[in-house]
Amino acid sequence: MNDPLAYLGEQLAAWKQAGTYQRLRVLESESAAEARFDGKDVINLASNNYLGLTTHPKLREAALEATRRYGVGSGAVRTISGTMSLHMQLEERIARFKNVEACVVFQSGFAANAGTVAAVLTPEDHIVSDELNHASIIDGCRLSRAKIHVFPHKDTAAAERKLAELDGQPGRKLLITDGVFSMDGDIAPLPGLVEAAEKHGAIMMVDDAHSSGVLGRNGRGTIDHFGLHGRVHIQVGTLSKAIGVLGGYVCGSRALIEFLYHRARPFLFSTSHPPAVAASCMAAFDVLEEEPERIQKLWDNTRYFKQGLRAAGFNTGVSETPITPVIVGEARTAHALSAALFEEGVLATGIGFPTVPEGKARVRTIVTATHTREDLDRALEVFRRVGKKLGILGG
Repeated sequence: MNDPLAYLGEQLAAWKQAGTYQRLRVLESESAAEARFDGKDVINLASNNYLGLTTHPKLREAALEATRRYGVGSGAVRTISGTMSLHMQLEERIARFKNVEACVVFQSGFAANAGTVAAVLTPEDHIVSDELNHASIIDGCRLSRAKIHVFPHKDTAAAERKLAELDGQPGRKLLITDGVFSMDGDIAPLPGLVEAAEKHGAIMMVDDAHSSGVLGRNGRGTIDHFGLHGRVHIQVGTLSKAIGVLGGYVCGSRALIEFLYHRARPFLFSTSHPPAVAASCMAAFDVLEEEPERIQKLWDNTRYFKQGLRAAGFNTGVSETPITPVIVGEARTAHALSAALFEEGVLATGIGFPTVPEGKARVRTIVTATHTREDLDRALEVFRRVGKKLGILGG
């Protein structure tokens, strides 16, 4: 019988031939600095668990207590009968932490970005977007059907020129950027972008997924890092990375949040978080404020590991944060490096086109607050040994 999906198998075969096919690694332990994947104990440099909160005892206990008290699910979407007191408490907790009027929690950071952009704009509006913004921003822009204007990465002058060109045209303008870019680990030039948005009457939106829990006081993100409170209209964050649990959130004015309650499709049509998730997220924000030494350890480890990679001769690009790419050029090389590292006891994922540009394939590493100096020294030694074996490093 003719298979109308046969072309999918052909594409998979082509990826295998090109050396870019990826099999899912299966985690068989806690998500921790050292973890077990596919039956092998490895140093985990592929996790977004920046502060090690996935296994923090306060988060565990909060999840267990909420499950005992409220059960394992909410039973509905938020707008029907699925808004629990825990969800409201979490949103209020995040709003206080981020120094804003209000907050709404989504099922994922992806849903928060895509759902918000699509909700607040119409086909008559304009979006000015950094060329390296996250896929969830790109999808939200497309779903909104607004007119999209892309500016070169971190080029504030180009962003302002595009806004200036739109002066006097019908429709609203939204200037949007990642706070920290997920593939290169560099930080957005927010002060300049905010000034451009203010000058031209644009809505300013920042996706702080990779800076939540990492930058700013107690991990409050790039808005706090740059002292821009009150000047960014829409702040998106995640509960799935440094917070250690699951979900995304949007912060801003009370009117924005009330509007999203009514019009953000992921919020309207997805069952709300289980009680355990909401409770453990609240516990995570307590830990951020009570244990600032975790963020300090994250940055100490970041500087040490980044310096070690560069000293060995690896190209770490423009990274300024714990996201540290090891750029090797071709996707086949990146995936070969990732496989060889795993065999030697280090998990770091190979990433190629279309996630990153052609010729910029890399293995992306992220250290955490819970890696020990011994972990990092072992990982650096493996990188050096494998890099020489594959011809990425000289000698």
